[in-house]
Amino acid sequence: MTASPFTNPDLWLATNALAVVVDQPEPWMVSPGHCLIVPRRLVETVWDLSPAEWSACLELLAVMKARIDRRFRPDGYTIGVNCGEAAGQTVFHAHLHVIPRYHGDDPAPRGGVRAVIPGKKNY
Repeated sequence: MTASPFTNPDLWLATNALAVVVDQPEPWMVSPGHCLIVPRRLVETVWDLSPAEWSACLELLAVMKARIDRRFRPDGYTIGVNCGEAAGQTVFHAHLHVIPRYHGDDPAPRGGVRAVIPGKKNY
């Protein structure tokens, strides 16, 4: 496994013993407040996380939701994980996307995560 771009502490927004929150700088930011939750241990996918690491990631998810709510006031959230190249994973250090959503950011948001496969979104 290659080095991870998520290990730079200058990009960390929050931490705990087992995970960190990484800021999503432009041009990768999907929406204002988009961040990544990443285990400190370098594993390829979330399937490789221990129960304690999952808990640490979920703890930071709650921390970031509160921060993002205060700063950006989103109308909803998409939480996403890509596991494996076929699923679109490009950085092979497990991570969860926290994507604040805003009314109007997609003219037809219904279908949510189904949009990752063309033609499956609208139902």
